[in-house]
Amino acid sequence: MAFSIPALDTLIHELTGLPGIGEKTAQRLAFFILKSGKDYSERLRMALDAVQLQVHYCPQCFAFTDQELCRICSSVDRNKTQVCVVEEASDVIRIEAAGTFKGLYHVLQGTISPLDGVAPSDLRIHELVERIHDSQLDPVNPIREVILALDADLEGDTTSLYLARLLHPKNIKLTRIAHGVPFGSDIDYIDQRTLGRAMENRVEL
Repeated sequence: MAFSIPALDTLIHELTGLPGIGEKTAQRLAFFILKSGKDYSERLRMALDAVQLQVHYCPQCFAFTDQELCRICSSVDRNKTQVCVVEEASDVIRIEAAGTFKGLYHVLQGTISPLDGVAPSDLRIHELVERIHDSQLDPVNPIREVILALDADLEGDTTSLYLARLLHPKNIKLTRIAHGVPFGSDIDYIDQRTLGRAMENRVEL
């Protein structure tokens, strides 16, 4: 019979459910938690409990927040006429870290993927359309531009095309972030899809 400790096996199994965590990494994390003692385990448990109790989806943009509205949606300093559409709440953090975008966000919570059984109705697309419609009743800050910041893959392209067709009658500016050769990259190592996208998104000098 193989050596087994049920409680440890359960912890390892739960850790493998985290994105990017395989069996070996889960084992290392589990042993680290054990070696760190009860104080660390208790702090970890309290942190997990707190995030479940305090953090929820913002009812306007569907990013995570611990307030009634997230800090971005409730800020008076943001440009309310621009909305950047992203796939996941983590994308908001990455774009904010760049420090260049000063508008609002809308998190779809995924992308259209027929192979995975994800349809438009499974995403926050209806809420986006309603948000745009409601904003157009605002004489001061109607949404004038929707920026699609979705991944440059098949699912991202499919979702962008679907949104473009859906939002076209709304008479708003619809843009998509540029995709192409990363800064500092050697063109010899760029795949054909990325290089083709870079050519399409070329700018005049």
